[in-house]
Amino acid sequence: MGATRAQKELYFTKLKELLVKYPSIFIVNVDNVGSNQMHQIRTALRGKGVVLMGKNTMVRRALRNILTESPQFERLLPNVKGNIGFVFTSGDLKDVREIIVANKVKAPARAGAVAPVDVVVPAGNTGMEPGKTSFFQALQIPTKIARGTIEIVSDIKVVVKGNKVGPSEATLLNMLNISPFTYGMTVSMIYDNGTVFPPHVLDIEESELIDRFMTGIKTIACISLALSYPTIVSVSHSLVNAYKNLLAIAIETDYSFPAADKIKEYLANPEAFAAAAAPAAETTSAAPAAAAEEKEAEKEESEDEDMVGTRAGSRLTDTWLTLVAGLWSVRLETSLVMCADLALCSRNLHRVSVPSSVNKRKPLGHM
Repeated sequence: MGATRAQKELYFTKLKELLVKYPSIFIVNVDNVGSNQMHQIRTALRGKGVVLMGKNTMVRRALRNILTESPQFERLLPNVKGNIGFVFTSGDLKDVREIIVANKVKAPARAGAVAPVDVVVPAGNTGMEPGKTSFFQALQIPTKIARGTIEIVSDIKVVVKGNKVGPSEATLLNMLNISPFTYGMTVSMIYDNGTVFPPHVLDIEESELIDRFMTGIKTIACISLALSYPTIVSVSHSLVNAYKNLLAIAIETDYSFPAADKIKEYLANPEAFAAAAAPAAETTSAAPAAAAEEKEAEKEESEDEDMVGTRAGSRLTDTWLTLVAGLWSVRLETSLVMCADLALCSRNLHRVSVPSSVNKRKPLGHM
């Protein structure tokens, strides 16, 4: 007996309220899901989601009635087919999906049912009497008689995934007390704030999304630099390239600023720069040995007196924090100096007469 007019109106109202209240909807398939299993799923989803079932014709009619107010729900219509239902939720999609697919029950093979997995009968003793050997022969299953019972010689695949289970295969599996299938609610599609996507999208890790996003940013930056079209991601590269060009111009002309003065000093007297770099390299190579000696000294002091070790650790912590703070201040000061130099050069560059030889020289960044 079909639903009455009042029941249909009540269903339409409930579906509309759920569509407005919850931003996400799981479209689930409920083939071979019994009433007891459905009750267990509803109980597990209590407080996290709402399950709503209904005839596909009623669901389509209800969705069409609200398309004028909410056209985004039109994306649900192509998925309203087969034995499906809705799970409305406003929680985390991964967590809710785990609850939906977690409830599964074993079921025996039934003739005519489509096999969701391959079914393999394992080798071993069946405990059946020899009179049933002909039954195994009809299914081309190799057997032998051992201790008065039938024994299967090797593993044999009796049902292939996607094919229907035949009567003989169903009878054999039931005789062997094998329940090869597990049935439960499965997610076919997901609707989230106007977007419909398959459930495997939820398996994508956040790190993969970040990597793809960063790859897109790099691509945009490269295209922006190639077209000389400024964007947010290419501004920093443009500033650095402009700064290099200003350094190159300053080297070729009489105009100068603090950063250019240092470059000019390096180019005018490279031997002095090399001599200054040598002691720094020696200091760097001696640093590990000094650190090892300092660590050994601290270890001996800690063995003698715990308080001394605590104070030494405090001094090291303070030194580390001071070093980090100093590095950040240097980076900040360098950025500010670069911006100031760019601003100063942009105001005064038009006053400088640039020799024609500048056009023949490459910027410093390409040297």
